[in-house]
Amino acid sequence: MRDLLQRVADGDISPAAAETQLRGYVTGEAGRFDAARVARTGIPEGIITDGKTTAEVAALALDAVAATGRALVTRADDATTTAVTEAVADEFPAATIDTNPRAGTVVVHASDFERPDLDASVGVVTAGTSDAGPAGEAAVVAREMGLVVDRIDDVGVAGIHRLFDALERLREPDVLVVAAGREGALPTVVAGLVDAPVVGLPVSNGYGHAGAGEAALDGMLQSCTPLSVVNIDAGFVAGAQAGLVARAVAAGRSEE
Repeated sequence: MRDLLQRVADGDISPAAAETQLRGYVTGEAGRFDAARVARTGIPEGIITDGKTTAEVAALALDAVAATGRALVTRADDATTTAVTEAVADEFPAATIDTNPRAGTVVVHASDFERPDLDASVGVVTAGTSDAGPAGEAAVVAREMGLVVDRIDDVGVAGIHRLFDALERLREPDVLVVAAGREGALPTVVAGLVDAPVVGLPVSNGYGHAGAGEAALDGMLQSCTPLSVVNIDAGFVAGAQAGLVARAVAAGRSEE
């Protein structure tokens, strides 16, 4: 305790970082940030924008960077992205900011932050361009967990020859996230062609009856090939689940 207080007094560690070590979370004006999540689970804490004001998201992002050296914002629109970017630029001018409007993510790294680098890979597969948003969110999360990400896009079953053309690449990653809307058939097909775990990611695109992702979710849950399934548009969860599998693979390789 004394050593930690001395480091704060000397300016070697911020009060937010010290609070993280003592409590596992940081309390700010916008709420509590679970700064110990990555150490506890291997998954970085995400700041979802739903239900929050732009000011609250920006404040939480600053707390995250101060405590852990990183902020991961999801479901960010243009206004939230601008607010976070401007707040970080003022408070941490040396930080790097990576925005992905399609995926709705903002990732901030402090100048001294080192992302994990694991010997494992994740393939993020989409049936079509309409699936790019949730798939992109999954890719960002997996990358922040330290994994190599290979994007394999537009290989849906409506033109299944496209899938067969990509089959060699599909068989290389340690785990796959497969995003599809409409009837959600692609994860079932892919899971029958590869020997890696497949995470099905249903996407809310389609027409008419059950066109908001329900049909895709039901189809994946009824898959006749083994796969796991996350909720509709749950890119964060899909990326995290795939990341946990790949981390276990990396740990096994390190023991060989």
